[in-house]
Amino acid sequence: MDKKELLSHIGPMAVKIDEFMREDLKRTKDQLLARILEYTVFNGGKRIRPLLTVISSQLCGKHDDSLYKLAMAYEYLHAATLLHDDVIDHAETRRGKAAANTIWGTNPIILAGDFLHSRSMHLIGCLGGKECLNVICDATAAMVEGEFLQLINAQNFNQSEKDYFEVINGKTAVFLAAVCETGAIYAGADKTITNALHNYGANLGNAFQIIDDLLDYLGTPGKTGKAVGNDFCEGKMTLPLIHTLDAASLADRDFILDLLAGDRTRRNNHIETIQKLFDQYDSIQYSRDKANKMVDNAINTLENVEDRSAGDAKKILIALARYVLSREK
Repeated sequence: MDKKELLSHIGPMAVKIDEFMREDLKRTKDQLLARILEYTVFNGGKRIRPLLTVISSQLCGKHDDSLYKLAMAYEYLHAATLLHDDVIDHAETRRGKAAANTIWGTNPIILAGDFLHSRSMHLIGCLGGKECLNVICDATAAMVEGEFLQLINAQNFNQSEKDYFEVINGKTAVFLAAVCETGAIYAGADKTITNALHNYGANLGNAFQIIDDLLDYLGTPGKTGKAVGNDFCEGKMTLPLIHTLDAASLADRDFILDLLAGDRTRRNNHIETIQKLFDQYDSIQYSRDKANKMVDNAINTLENVEDRSAGDAKKILIALARYVLSREK
């Protein structure tokens, strides 16, 4: 299934998810909260998380309107984390637009995030039941722990690859694993199938984050919504940088560590130099190979899962995994 065919399958699902969210958010009484939610929830997200829930449930033989209501809860939860992240990071932009906290200030944005979190948990509990709620609560706890681990590691420029994967597993992989797993639970799938979809989501999440980190250095600002090398300017230790530090000569390693220990302006002035060092030590290709392996793992977990959908759910999940490797934003 090529990209065009994939989009023809998931496009209508994404539209339907948006329709359900718009209808649900009409219940919002406060005008300021409504404006923040409109700006935040409908700011160009890819809807990967709710789409994974819908397709996972379809794969297991269940597809109804309540599934979309359950799925939209995961977009709410994702949006809540982005709002809180932008406050913590004092972010100025999100997806190429002004971050909500720069428009309305800190307090309203924290409260809007709390509202979305509360609404998401209500929907998951009502529509997915206790088992789905337990899965997503464990995932959100792991996400918070992943953020704390990133805070702890913020000034540690000698991070290992293991440290990196512990962070991205908490920040990204566990959530994608949970949305796939709960889609299967909603459909009444057995433990073997729910475990397979959990593992599919976890591997997909790791690959997604690695590619996201690569796009920071390789993407174009018009597509990614942020300046090239922003992660390095902020001193974030992502896989290509960790690999370069591991592979570099003593002189190159000392040069990079000196930049990381210095101020942001100096790091910003050396982005092109860092990119050349990535090329010199094959760190971009190394990171891509890791992402490729994760995608292969994700696809392999589906090998023995029967497709009980009326359509091509399994093919869509496989195509989605491969699409992660080629995305540009």
